[in-house]
Formats: sequence, structure tokens, C-alpha cells
Amino acid sequence: MGIAAHTLKIARQLVPADSAEASLKQIMINEIRRRLNRYELMDQRFRRKYGMSFEEFREQRMVEKEGYSFEVESDFCDWEMAVTGISSLKEYLSELQAQ
Repeated sequence: MGIAAHTLKIARQLVPADSAEASLKQIMINEIRRRLNRYELMDQRFRRKYGMSFEEFREQRMVEKEGYSFEVESDFCDWEMAVTGISSLKEYLSELQAQ
């Protein structure tokens, strides 16, 4: 199953390029950068809030130290998502840019 012609047409209008594939690739790169930016901002916010990196936060068992409060547990989950997202997105970006 291929990509519908109207989808490719819209992709080429959004990001003009030599081919539909190049347009789609640039759209993916742009989306990855947007998500990466969001996750990096989350990571920075949590680093400022707790004065440490996520790895230090986890190693120091801050959720336990803070009495398993909803806020700290929620921050842990969001921060972990951001950190793992950053790693995955950087890999995707490298793969796409290497092609």
C-alpha cells in the first residue's frame, strides 16, 4: 500500500522539494525537531526545578525521599518520557539526515 497521491501533493506544497520523498523526509525532520525542542524544554525545566539531572534524580531516589507525592511522581514520569524521547528523536534525526 502506497501513499495516496493527494497526501503526496499536500506534502510537496507544504515543503517544496525535488521529490515527494524529499518533501516527506523534510516534514518528518521538522516534526522531530519540534518534538525534540519540546522535550528539551521539559528537561531544562525539571533540571532547574530539582537542581539536578534526571539520572541524579533517579539515582538519589527523589520520589521516595519526597514521600511519593503526586507532583514528584508525575514529574518523574514526565521527565523520564522527555529524556527517553530526546534519545530516540536524536537517533531518528541522525538516520534521516544520513540518507
